[in-house]
Amino acid sequence: MSTTSERPAVPEWLLPPDDANALAESVWPTGASRDEAGAIVFGGVSATELAARFGTPLYVVDEDLVRARAREVLTAFQDAAARHGGTARVYYAGKAFLTTDVVRWVTAEGLNVDVASGGELAVALAAGADPARLGLHGNNKLVPEIARAVRVGVGSIVIDSLVEIERIADEAAAQGVVQTVLVRVNSGVHAETHDFLATAHEDQKFGFTLTDAEAAVARIRELPSLRFAGLHCHIGSQIFGTAGFAESAARVVELHARLLEGGDVPLLNLGGGFGIAYTSKDDPTPIAELADGIVAAVARECESRGIPLPELAFEPGRTIVGRAGVTLYSVGTVKPVRVSDDLERLYVSVDGGMSDNARTALYGADYTARVASRRSDAEPALTRVVGRHCEAGDIVVSAEYLPADVEPGDLLAVAATGAYCFSLASNYNYLTRPPVVAVAGGTVRLIVRGEDENDLLARDLGVAPAASRTPEESA
Repeated sequence: MSTTSERPAVPEWLLPPDDANALAESVWPTGASRDEAGAIVFGGVSATELAARFGTPLYVVDEDLVRARAREVLTAFQDAAARHGGTARVYYAGKAFLTTDVVRWVTAEGLNVDVASGGELAVALAAGADPARLGLHGNNKLVPEIARAVRVGVGSIVIDSLVEIERIADEAAAQGVVQTVLVRVNSGVHAETHDFLATAHEDQKFGFTLTDAEAAVARIRELPSLRFAGLHCHIGSQIFGTAGFAESAARVVELHARLLEGGDVPLLNLGGGFGIAYTSKDDPTPIAELADGIVAAVARECESRGIPLPELAFEPGRTIVGRAGVTLYSVGTVKPVRVSDDLERLYVSVDGGMSDNARTALYGADYTARVASRRSDAEPALTRVVGRHCEAGDIVVSAEYLPADVEPGDLLAVAATGAYCFSLASNYNYLTRPPVVAVAGGTVRLIVRGEDENDLLARDLGVAPAASRTPEESA
């Protein structure tokens, strides 16, 4: 991944806008607009009202858009499968953004939920999700996590290593149940955005190679406490187009066909990774087109081998919640910096940063920002939105054009933060993690409270009174 330090001062795709107040429809939540006072309105609620009630930084998520997107994705894959005489199920990838409310939204719209840790499993269960509609991932599932998943009746566990086969089998046998499992395989296809690379070798922590997977499945089939349900494959993230999926399908279906010689293989899970628009340069593939292309590729591969189309499963996360999320900040300082003899950039510092959005620092991710509290007639100025952490790489938006009169006290909105920002949030520099609010139809409600200094100090035993400590903490 590139880092912000390796980038040009002004990306080629970033052009001065005709109107620095405009909201790109493909990037911002559906229906986002400006009210008569110039404030951006999300889900019928203005940014100024949200900031006044809940403060900043603030994660805002559009419930109606999450629900609509969940329905759209499910319909797209089910319809695509039906055109080939098959069926499909969709798991929401909880790692993108997980709260009990989000679990309730997506399950109410017909989705299953994929969790990748004991903590994520706990959130899904606390939301009242049917355990049979949950799938558990992870390259190093802890034994207590496995035991809990088996005990509550998780629908499937994705096996990632030979060690896990024995661990899951032992736990299922001890509890007197048969646990359904999938085997994660690496197809050798790596897709990012609209490029993909196909190789014959793998060097990563997840899954089995196509060659090693056969032995893993053979071992699973020997164990009476396990039921082998099929293969799982995930080729990347933020993918545009279907070429990578088609190449991966050809390789995985070949393995699927060989495994049919030894027994049933009812399910093929092709993961997720479908991209969204973060900036004007992004042109994500419509989900119906993705579904048609991926399912058609699998169907062709199955037909060419004379085997039936298995039930298909998919695990989208970002494409369901990414665009539905916006983060609001307050501007603290504005500072012009001379980048070169002919280029000046405004550094706009906000009251959050890499603790609430680590993706720019981690991946060199691009974002779109707008002044959210007012409209401005000022000329657009090249801007970098930065956080308040003690790190030079604490960048929220690497390059953007904002009105030249952006000033302290303005509200700033960063679009498409629904996926992985809340999930990756930290307390770096002892900043508190922001609250999360859901907007829908002109109403707003708090769904995750923000932290305060008491939360930061609660685990520090140098602060807690000695009388409140457990014997273990006092030792």
